[in-house]
Amino acid sequence: MSSDVMSCENPFPFFQGNSLSDLFAQDIQADRHTLILNYPATASWAAYPNTQKYFLQDGSSEATKTSFDKICQKEPWKNLAVLGDTLSAVVIVPPQLLLVQYWREHFGFHNSHLEMLDCSTYLDDLNESPDRVITLFPFDRLLPEKHAINPDMHYHLLSKATLVELGVSCPGYQTYHLAQTSLDQIPLPPQFPYLIKTSHGLSGEGTYIIRNESDLNYCLEELRKYLKINLLETIIISEFVQHEVHNYCVQFYVNKQGRISLIGVTQQLVSSAGNYLGGLINYTDDLNQFSQMIEIVGQYAHQQGYFGVIGLDVLENRDGQLYAIDANFRINGSTPLCLQRHELLKLNKASAKYSSDYRMEGTIDTILTSLKPELERKDFLILSALEKVKYGKIHTEIYGIVTGATLEEMQQIEHRLHDKGLQLA
Repeated sequence: MSSDVMSCENPFPFFQGNSLSDLFAQDIQADRHTLILNYPATASWAAYPNTQKYFLQDGSSEATKTSFDKICQKEPWKNLAVLGDTLSAVVIVPPQLLLVQYWREHFGFHNSHLEMLDCSTYLDDLNESPDRVITLFPFDRLLPEKHAINPDMHYHLLSKATLVELGVSCPGYQTYHLAQTSLDQIPLPPQFPYLIKTSHGLSGEGTYIIRNESDLNYCLEELRKYLKINLLETIIISEFVQHEVHNYCVQFYVNKQGRISLIGVTQQLVSSAGNYLGGLINYTDDLNQFSQMIEIVGQYAHQQGYFGVIGLDVLENRDGQLYAIDANFRINGSTPLCLQRHELLKLNKASAKYSSDYRMEGTIDTILTSLKPELERKDFLILSALEKVKYGKIHTEIYGIVTGATLEEMQQIEHRLHDKGLQLA
């Protein structure tokens, strides 16, 4: 199909369900499948650290590694909220029953296939089970044949060095294997800014925007720390996309037959340091401008034997040129936001914002009570909530979605929620 045809009519249908179960249903009929909701980790608290083969960069020292509560509680629960009723899932720390009851009432799922496994034995338990396991990232200690996606291939797809193979427009970059080229021998671009990336950094970790000598020195220090703890083999030196006007995450699903269905496109919210904060969506947007990219990446993934969610991070510059800067072959941070499309459009809510940085004083119970009117109207959806105590005071950290008919209304609702105590951390 020519790009001219694609620009006026999207060749791919929008996915019609509202859960991860609905998404994966087409591919999990023949075998039993289980979804591991958490990422692997390399921290000392991990019962099964990924330090043998499938390295990931989740912090260069014990003090900076992604925390247990994020990897094993807040992040998995966000996906558990939209799991649906047919796909089985493993969670190694259970959410509060009040939160599960809220999900059942407001998302309409029963969570009947949720499996609680002990965090110190869960991979051994899964190795003994009859299920194929869908993962966000390959696990060293999960048998290769238990992975629903071949783990070597999945690891290759998840590498930032693979971007150039996909066949879509991306910034120019060079890949260096540190076993062959030492860090101090790598030729650096003559001018700032540029990017240095590790191959498998999580949630912005391992991506360094180099604007000056100070940034470069910090980055090299971090890379040396990763090398010292044997968690880094490959780095990428990339051009910096100038005059960026939009930062998108384009999400779609490719099934085992290679058919593509659209999930949605978000405008990504990113901190000045490049860390992911959430996303904005307009559910009436089509994905026409990305059709060619979607088709090329979907076909590539299918040829590699991949099925599942793909999130393509795309920058648009002021001239309207699109550059893919990352391809995430997994459920993405804003996938639950995209999955609200049909339910929220029924309520005439076309705009929504997802953030992983909300917090509110009090317990989950008090928050569910004080925000009851907003929750009933689906002005606010809670995907994840974890109570914390600081200086003897309880507050709750929330991953949530604010909604509205328009962007302006959604922002007004967020202000009202702020007046009731919902803060952006």
